Amino acid sequence: MKTQFSVHIDAWANGSAIPAKYAFGRPGTDSPFAPSDNISPGIRWSDAPEGTRSFAIICRDPDVPSSGEDVNQAGKTVPADLPRVDFFHWVLVNIPADVSGLDEGEVCQGITPRGKPVGQTTQGLTGKNDYTGWFAGDPDMEGTYGGYDGPCPPWNDSIVHHYHFEVYALDVETLELQGEFSAQDALAAMEGHILASASHMGTYTMNPAITSSSE
Repeated sequence: MKTQFSVHIDAWANGSAIPAKYAFGRPGTDSPFAPSDNISPGIRWSDAPEGTRSFAIICRDPDVPSSGEDVNQAGKTVPADLPRVDFFHWVLVNIPADVSGLDEGEVCQGITPRGKPVGQTTQGLTGKNDYTGWFAGDPDMEGTYGGYDGPCPPWNDSIVHHYHFEVYALDVETLELQGEFSAQDALAAMEGHILASASHMGTYTMNPAITSSSE
């Protein structure tokens, strides 16, 4: 029987809560926010289809508020019915076809103010994640954020956020991407080249009122 392309993260079961060590932020002791360990999770994949010449990883959170008006504001709550948009946490392409996973902490170990480089790495070609735009204008944090940076949903959001770690098996060795390319750029370049894809999902919240619902 033919097996199906699959993706797995050892640190949490598919669909369950992401441990805080893999997040950018966590609830603080004396404040709603504290920086977390921001360690990239170990991820592995198997049973790629015949003809696979490279892999790509994209992690996205589709639950980000479309308006920042109430985000992280004391005395307010981001309503559940507010339209939501994607926020991309990791963009990595041109992973060699003979690679079947990345170790925990291989891509990121901690928060790096002003970001991390984009471009060629030992794992593949990395693009910018959406913290690049989030921190724009912040004198202490602004910069280009390459590689992985973990969950940090609004601490007053009324819903749990879902993080989809998707791996794509591609029929090309390289995608022609340069500079500070985004997840949208990578997805556009993949069009017509995806042989298979699979994902592993985890949930995360920083709102103590709903923490129990994500575990």
